[in-house]
Amino acid sequence: MSQEIFDKDLIYQCSSFGVGGSGGVETYLASLFAHRPPDVSDRVLKSLKNIDQSQFKLLHIHSADLLLQLTGECPAIFSVHNHSFYCPSGTKYLAEQRTICDRNFSYLGCTWGKLADKCGSRRPLRTLRELQTTHQFLDVLKRLKITFIANSEYVRQELIKNGVSPEQVITLHCGISIPETASSPLSLEVHQNHRILFAGRIVSDKGLEWLLKTLIHTDPKIQLDIAGEGWERPRLEKLASTLGLNQRITWHGWCDSDKLDKLYQQCFAVIFPSVWPEPAGLVTLEAYSRCRPVIGSAVGGIPEHLQDGETGILVPSNNIQKLADAINELYRDYQKSRYMGEQGHTLLMKEFTMAAHVNNLQTIYAKTIAEFPSQANKLYSISSVQEAEFVKNIK
Repeated sequence: MSQEIFDKDLIYQCSSFGVGGSGGVETYLASLFAHRPPDVSDRVLKSLKNIDQSQFKLLHIHSADLLLQLTGECPAIFSVHNHSFYCPSGTKYLAEQRTICDRNFSYLGCTWGKLADKCGSRRPLRTLRELQTTHQFLDVLKRLKITFIANSEYVRQELIKNGVSPEQVITLHCGISIPETASSPLSLEVHQNHRILFAGRIVSDKGLEWLLKTLIHTDPKIQLDIAGEGWERPRLEKLASTLGLNQRITWHGWCDSDKLDKLYQQCFAVIFPSVWPEPAGLVTLEAYSRCRPVIGSAVGGIPEHLQDGETGILVPSNNIQKLADAINELYRDYQKSRYMGEQGHTLLMKEFTMAAHVNNLQTIYAKTIAEFPSQANKLYSISSVQEAEFVKNIK
């Protein structure tokens, strides 16, 4: 047992992910630390092995491998950030059918999904490893009697459908840090620049192909800025050329925060065309922070942030006509675009700032600590053999 001493009056974040701005969990953790309250340590614990866990006030876990290192000697919660606990490919998307997967996890159903529906990797060894890992993920979640935080109601319902007790899972939407530079409502001058923005990884699940095929059905004055990189970029650049869109698209590649802020400021709408069910979909909140409306897919957690007709427009995924109609509608109507952007900013400041998120998190911390039983009454135990097998599969 480690002799390292930790402050018993502090809560510790635990993650094998880094803390930075590279997207996903790392960006969330960076923002969480930037807004951490006084009772949260500035240290990230990357391992809990050989540590006397009875000395912790509470452990907030963010990565699955650390779940297996809990001993039950202190209060703990776990944040579910993605679909990997119930989907072997981690996407909940059937690429061959271009539709969201509605299956619960099973070896037979998910094997069929990979082979017939081309869901994720079809390499035999990798497929087997992913199936085993997901099975173990769910087994761990069902046996650990701790609180799980889902970052959207969509994720919460998927966990429940796959056998996790509803009483154990709560929804807590993410928040974002507000840009230091104050944003202004959409001006008529900016609206007349006729620019829309896609910001995200250039991979098939993000729906950029759908957006490119839609662009040819919008007013030819509309220009598209694409901020991001990804393995699909060469193919999609070729598609854009084939569609005759080269003069209407600017590929900016990876953008730092200053460049990205400028792109948000010069567009009249942000397009969020994901075809996979985004667990949360924070691009919506980033747009709201710049007073810009969002045209987004009605998938995953996106509708939980986007109020259709108020802060933007929801469209069915992969529907070219509906997406084109929405883009043209905001292109032609400055007042509507400005109104939706202002409504989005109001919604963000009311419900989705990182400060609001941390306040809600502190309520969960306090409840978890208050309800924790005596330290002598352990809630769970996972053998070292199970842990070794689990860690081997997730690597």
